[in-house]
Amino acid sequence: MRSSGDQPSALSRSGNFALGTPGALMGGSASTCETTRELDARILQSAPEPTSGRIARPSHAIAAMRILAIDCSTEALSVAAGDAVDTTHRHGHAGQSHSQLALAWIDEVLAERGWRTGDLEGIAFGAGPGTFTGIRIACGIAQGLALGAGIAVVAVPTLEAIAQQAWRLHGATRVLACLDARMREVYVAAYERSGDSWFPQAVPAVTKPGDVDLPAGEWFGAGGGFAAYPELAALKRLSAVDASLEPTASSIVELAARRLRSGEGVGPGEALPLYVRHRVALTSAERAAGERL
Repeated sequence: MRSSGDQPSALSRSGNFALGTPGALMGGSASTCETTRELDARILQSAPEPTSGRIARPSHAIAAMRILAIDCSTEALSVAAGDAVDTTHRHGHAGQSHSQLALAWIDEVLAERGWRTGDLEGIAFGAGPGTFTGIRIACGIAQGLALGAGIAVVAVPTLEAIAQQAWRLHGATRVLACLDARMREVYVAAYERSGDSWFPQAVPAVTKPGDVDLPAGEWFGAGGGFAAYPELAALKRLSAVDASLEPTASSIVELAARRLRSGEGVGPGEALPLYVRHRVALTSAERAAGERL
């Protein structure tokens, strides 16, 4: 068993991951398994087809903590249902079709596990920052399902979910998470891992790429903001970068489980998106240029 301070271990020779190994995808036989990073890369290359599978949870996850998670903060749609053993997920490019696809994908992952919403301990969503419409969709779905099931909601920052992905795939414990915010800006936050938790060293904000403020020390860059602004990695002298990482519902399940255990779940009406950009409309010229909030 791996202690909470250990680094994620590598893929086993058989292609499957042992229980307790972060970064595991268990979607069938050894010959068809792939790592989440390989999956993310394939999604970016062939966006129209969503993917699904099962991801092993760390050994210290909360036993029998059944959680549904959804993220719509980027052009990807991510849905997962999981407990302490593993997570069933579906993740793929949705463009602007999150609202049309989300409930069907939720039905699919719950059906694969044999769960109903009444079997859940909580529902989590990617609270932002991200696209204004996307985080409202995820929040609304989480609120509605939780209200009907009489369970708590957990709002998880999307940049923290990216940091969790960086830890699971790369063992990174100091992460500068960055998403393209359009309008020549980025959403950015810096997280440091201690034990099983992430602590913000720079809280989520929206800023110009050249104005990103990063505490001293060695940092790992994660998220699509580094693909949009590749010069940012050199500017901040990052140790390494994975620009393919996205907030995933599987990572949100992990983060939400700890929050639920700590009593941080709230009633459906109290669950709110995390807005760092308060401007909600574009000018005519910006819309014509294809800008998006």
